[in-house]
Amino acid sequence: MDKKWNYMIIIGAMAIACSDMKNTHRAIWPQADAPIADKKAYTRIIHGDTVTDDYYWMNDYFKKGPDSANVIHYLEEENTYTASMMKDTESLQEKLFLEMKGRIKEKDESVPYLKNGYYYYTKTEEGKQYYKYCRKKGNLDAAEEVLLDIDALAEGYSYYAAGGFSISPDNKLLAFGVDTISRREYTIYIKNLETGELYPEKIDRTEGEAVWANDSKTFFYTAKNPVTLLSEKIKRHTLGASAKSDAVVYDEKDNSNYIGVEKSKNGRYIMIYSGGTLSSEVFILDADMPNAAFKSFQPRRKDVLYSVTALADRFLILTNDQAKNFKVAQCPLDKTAKAYWTDFIPHRADVLVSGLDEFKDFLAVAERKNGLTQMAIRSLEDDTQHYLDFGEAAYTVYPSVNEEYDTQVVRYGYTSLVTPSSTFDYNMKTKEKQLRKQQQVLGGYDAKDYVTERQFATATDGTRIPISLVYKKGFKKNGQAPLLLYAYGSYGSSMDPAFSSARLSLLDRGFVYAIAHIRGGEEMGRQWYEDGKMMKKKNTFTDFVDCGQFLVKEQFTSSAHLYAQGGSAGGLLMGAVINLAPSLWNGVIAQVPFVDVVNTMLDETIPLTTNEYDEWGNPNEAAAYTYMKSYSPYENIEPKEYPNLLVTTGLHDSQVQYFEPAKWVAKLRATKKGKQVVLLKTDMDYGHGGASGRFDYLKDVALNYAFLFKLEGISE
Repeated sequence: MDKKWNYMIIIGAMAIACSDMKNTHRAIWPQADAPIADKKAYTRIIHGDTVTDDYYWMNDYFKKGPDSANVIHYLEEENTYTASMMKDTESLQEKLFLEMKGRIKEKDESVPYLKNGYYYYTKTEEGKQYYKYCRKKGNLDAAEEVLLDIDALAEGYSYYAAGGFSISPDNKLLAFGVDTISRREYTIYIKNLETGELYPEKIDRTEGEAVWANDSKTFFYTAKNPVTLLSEKIKRHTLGASAKSDAVVYDEKDNSNYIGVEKSKNGRYIMIYSGGTLSSEVFILDADMPNAAFKSFQPRRKDVLYSVTALADRFLILTNDQAKNFKVAQCPLDKTAKAYWTDFIPHRADVLVSGLDEFKDFLAVAERKNGLTQMAIRSLEDDTQHYLDFGEAAYTVYPSVNEEYDTQVVRYGYTSLVTPSSTFDYNMKTKEKQLRKQQQVLGGYDAKDYVTERQFATATDGTRIPISLVYKKGFKKNGQAPLLLYAYGSYGSSMDPAFSSARLSLLDRGFVYAIAHIRGGEEMGRQWYEDGKMMKKKNTFTDFVDCGQFLVKEQFTSSAHLYAQGGSAGGLLMGAVINLAPSLWNGVIAQVPFVDVVNTMLDETIPLTTNEYDEWGNPNEAAAYTYMKSYSPYENIEPKEYPNLLVTTGLHDSQVQYFEPAKWVAKLRATKKGKQVVLLKTDMDYGHGGASGRFDYLKDVALNYAFLFKLEGISE
């Protein structure tokens, strides 16, 4: 354990010791015996380091090993225990579920978008979990075509996800992907929109999206490895042919890369993207010539990322080549190599360029500055540029669905912690803005009843960490309010402030909700991400602890009322911070937590492992192994008091497999001291994203909130 890590533990302990706030609202838990998992010693020896893992056997379910049945039995025991411990909250959970469901407008429609002569939209109906995918030809007064009735298709399935909707250029065919297991392995189907019939062919084990060539009979798709679930091949399919005969047009040899295929908005090109955290490459094909070979746009180079946007007269390249925060270059359509790239939007040290949305005469540029998203509109005729103004302290703006190339209107989404999700159309020439739709919150929501603000905590190394907060008016900064602190902090994914109608059930019961924009995300630019990954990963964890301590110091809450929540890599964060500063939190919710970092990263048969080397390091290298072992939550459990824990997972999770949280809970319960509870809830039908229905997921939210309310002594 390095000196900085030890120092942070000391600082955390001092901050907690200095607090005079005592927990006087101890939850009353039923007298129930927690499951005790069997111990079966498994020895890991690498780099001269020997580690005994008593719960390694829990990974047998997918491997179909001798303990497969024992795994299911143990998970079911944990579910029974969690249900018994939370039994006195059942009526509260039902109340919360109905309360949150009651804010959702059940009969609703999305804002239609225009593509190739048709307006597309989805609509939901009273009491239905899913939706219908529809279109109208020419104008919104035309007859409605229901292309897919997902409510009907999902009947009989406990999980049903449909996506990747792709209409052929002649508007006659629909390709779409379906996952009924929640492993993110999609089967592609093709529907004839003139006859309503499904084609007999289907393509299994794909990413779910088909990209049509201009002949409307050929499409490209991404095939997945059946064991690792890596996206490793791009294939070409011709209607009427057997999927077994589909040609492999691209085979990725670097198992640390993700790959995908897309079509340019102007319809001229099919593009394959292959990229990892550090480098990428694009391959391009004329969409009129689907049987030709893809050509490299620019061969991959070490530590250089780039993506390509096709305009009518040139290509734009978003790249970090000698540009930490990315810049936009341009090149001729017939000369794409690096030697022909010239700057179009130069690099700026204080602005991260995160995306481009192209139009015939304009370019919408998504950027980040000072931790906030912003949108610039650039004229391609005279290179003038202006920014949209939003007027809130903390908000999120993002390009929405913009399928048409020859238009002056860009659609964008806007939200904040108090502003419901809103869809705007903006005329890039006249600068006129039109609100097309704002999420309706049933029950009389008034944004003026809530307050949002942005604070900055100072990390141990002096870095200022942004925190976005929201609470109901009447909140008093006296250290007595409960506060839920959320964060993610990995992969450069930024946790921007957004509205949640479900969260009102938390705020209306006196909670403050806060998002810590810690390093490992990209809120403050590319360096923010790089300072929270690989051999700097611990900054992510110490930043979160510093944010928690700041909120206590500033009396937004106290350690007796402070709670933390994170999922997936954010679940790793939860596991790390309870090892680092266990007394800072009264309760923690860890959702599908990535907590067994070393063992997972050593096992290349586990889905997606090799794709993650650029994020966490490769533990087959001694330095990376030693570093990740020093923070991996499972490896660092100690005989001390931990906060109350609610851990959730899904049996079919392909991203963080069920056995990581299961092992973690078993080891915690066998090792920890004190009477704080450790609860594990496994969804036996779902995977990483939880339930697929638009209401079912609220049951999980209700459980999470009931856990917090029980710890706070809130019974209704």
